[in-house]
Amino acid sequence: MRRKRGIPLKALILSGGMGTRLRPLTHAMPKQLIPLANKPVLFHGLEAVRDAGITEAGIVVGDWQKEIRQAVGDGSRFGLRIEWIHQEAPFGLAHCVLIAREFLGDDDFTMYLGDNVFGDGITVAADRFRRARPAAQVAVAPVDNPQEYGIVETGPDGRVHALREKPRRPRSNLAVTGAYFFTPLVHEAVRAIEPSARGEREITDALQWLVDQGHDVRATEVTGWWKDTGRIDDILDGNRLLLDGIEARVEGSVDAASTALGPVVVAPGARVVRSHLRGPLVVGEDCVVEDSYLGPHTSVGAGCRVSEAGISDSILLDHAAVRDVNGIHGSVIGRSARVGTTPAGAARHRIVVGDHTEVDVVA
Repeated sequence: MRRKRGIPLKALILSGGMGTRLRPLTHAMPKQLIPLANKPVLFHGLEAVRDAGITEAGIVVGDWQKEIRQAVGDGSRFGLRIEWIHQEAPFGLAHCVLIAREFLGDDDFTMYLGDNVFGDGITVAADRFRRARPAAQVAVAPVDNPQEYGIVETGPDGRVHALREKPRRPRSNLAVTGAYFFTPLVHEAVRAIEPSARGEREITDALQWLVDQGHDVRATEVTGWWKDTGRIDDILDGNRLLLDGIEARVEGSVDAASTALGPVVVAPGARVVRSHLRGPLVVGEDCVVEDSYLGPHTSVGAGCRVSEAGISDSILLDHAAVRDVNGIHGSVIGRSARVGTTPAGAARHRIVVGDHTEVDVVA
């Protein structure tokens, strides 16, 4: 049950990016709908927003708006009232705040990037913002390679002194993540800044403007893990992390000639025949797995067919089929794709296959 948490927040969820680093998958689907543990990335974010006690969300969409709106529906299954906001082109995160002005009104809000996943959600960060109510608050996480991120420099009290984008000589290892919290002061900030050299209104520039004007901008370190799922390896990492938290549940059928070790989920309508399953892994609804091995950290989407194959640490999207291929590892196979081999090889294969493709793997 959702509990009241004082100051109400709205959510502005950004789902307009094109996902160019995830092609070929994103030629046929938006990156926000790529599944992690058999649930679209965006859905993990909508649930995190709901769990933080938020009931109203504006979702910014671009060219993929039809597909995203169809997937999300009216928001009722997430406990959210949804308003759709169209962005004509990716003009920057601060531009999203500009075009959402009517929806946001004079309310405090969280801005959540729809391709980010937080293992513990954003509830702790949201509650801290409600209690302290600084002009802005950014969720941060320590990283090993700060040169590749937007970095915040803070004092011992968590107050932000500076934000630097991919600094050559970073003075901090605290990276900006995909969750921000704002009071209405941010509307003045996004109007005041100019587009950057790449032609976008940067939210880091708006935050720096607030700092320079003497406003209280805070950093709060996220609890648990955080993933920005912008690359294939990030998608696979996020899938692993989410699968590590599942519990065994068999609602489909697993015959007597099969084994299931560890946390394995077999969804309703799925059939496992003469196969070995080793969790953590998820087999989606109406799948058929025959004479195969499914190893740890594998997600098999709904309606897939796996026959005489060996797969681990991979993601199969809905209605994909793999036959006669062993040693598939660290791979992503798109919707309704077909992967087979003649003859079967013993080596491991890494595959990133887009939707509706066919691949023959030759030993």
